[in-house]
Amino acid sequence: MKKCFIICILLQATTLSADWIDHRFPVMGTEITLRFFLADPHKAELAKQAVVNEMHRIDGTMSPFKKTSLLTKINDNAATHPVVISKELFGLIKHSLFISKMTKGSFDITFSSVGYLYDYRLKKKPSAKQLAEKLALINYQSIILDEQNLSIFYKKVGVKIDLGGIAKGLAVDNSIAILKSFGVTEASVTAGGDTYVLGNNGGKMWRIGIEHPRAKSKLLSILPLADTAVSTSGDYQRFFIEDGKRYHHIINPTTGQSVTSIQSVTILADNSTFADALSTSVFVLGVQKGLELVESLPNISAIIVDGNGKMFYSSDLVQP
Repeated sequence: MKKCFIICILLQATTLSADWIDHRFPVMGTEITLRFFLADPHKAELAKQAVVNEMHRIDGTMSPFKKTSLLTKINDNAATHPVVISKELFGLIKHSLFISKMTKGSFDITFSSVGYLYDYRLKKKPSAKQLAEKLALINYQSIILDEQNLSIFYKKVGVKIDLGGIAKGLAVDNSIAILKSFGVTEASVTAGGDTYVLGNNGGKMWRIGIEHPRAKSKLLSILPLADTAVSTSGDYQRFFIEDGKRYHHIINPTTGQSVTSIQSVTILADNSTFADALSTSVFVLGVQKGLELVESLPNISAIIVDGNGKMFYSSDLVQP
């Protein structure tokens, strides 16, 4: 159910000056793109490094691939005894469970109980036997949280969680908060498919390009935005094709297999954490149920591309 997708930020030449800071660096399995305006060069350098440090901190805490991460500690031990975790991680998992309930299980961080059997670089997928054995482990209700002790427990041995569908959104939100603390009022932060644009780009608006899911050099749309989170889930970044079938990283918790009815989902929201999780949720729900969910939520917009390449929009967006 994880996603890895690049949202293009289209920079206008007129915005370039010595006071604009641009920085790119790899972490969390993707490239982070940071851009902000700050006149004080010393403060700008401190702000930039603070964002870099925060991204690496979240990766070190929440990566399922790092043996020393707190998330790995949870997956290794929570089925045998409650594991005490940080307040931050407890809150994110609690928020994930709230979204699971809201989406009736379409968003489920326990997808990793099957998801770990996929390796898209090696073109590896679980066998029918493995799916049959592991599928029942995908169930967010197997996660027991103890608010008083800040602990987590798994009801079943074999349950694994992965925060790839929400942690990058948190990293973006935290980074924006850090930049604000330095006095930044104009910024964009992108982590994979998750972007937040702060301010209005000096009155010119931030222009966010949504990549075409079947033509990397093309854009589906260019969105002029200010003070908005944008998150896109796509089936085209981590995938392989075998016997004409596309296997990608957005897993349907009901089947343990890649969703086939959607190519991409873009969500606009007030914060990146929610937008991140919601784009995955809508991807799994499909066009009709996904749009119904979006329409029921305040200040949420969506652009969906179905399996045939047809575009759908939430009612607040005017189709171009």
